[in-house]
Amino acid sequence: MIKNLYVSSSTKKINKTRIHKLVGLLREDLEFSIESLFITFITANDIHNVNKEFLNHNCSTDIITFNYSGSHFELDGEIFISIDDAKISARKYKVSLSKEFTRLIIHGILHLKGYDDIKKNDRVKMKRIENNLTNIYNFALLS
Repeated sequence: MIKNLYVSSSTKKINKTRIHKLVGLLREDLEFSIESLFITFITANDIHNVNKEFLNHNCSTDIITFNYSGSHFELDGEIFISIDDAKISARKYKVSLSKEFTRLIIHGILHLKGYDDIKKNDRVKMKRIENNLTNIYNFALLS
């Protein structure tokens, strides 16, 4: 069940309806419900500020996820995605920006589901699931 899913962006090119569809499909596949989930697309400067203020990291990053409930089945959290860092990664890995956004949303949801990418074994497992889901749900998130 999805109670509250909010998507905000500084660019109108991001298709919010398709993001809702992606999250709905992930909800079914990964078996979770959403109490409240905010997905916010922001600049590299803004995510740098979030990273510095809340995680004490003085750098930009492509994604930051906050799980407020601690539950991995009834999600209550926020996902911040850096549009600028996503563009850099898309160019680096020669994928479309839309596919990179899909990957980042999946990555954030996996974090909310309890997956971690700090230890190598955990990172390999998470990346395998992330890649599989990204390939399954490779539809345009940009208008």
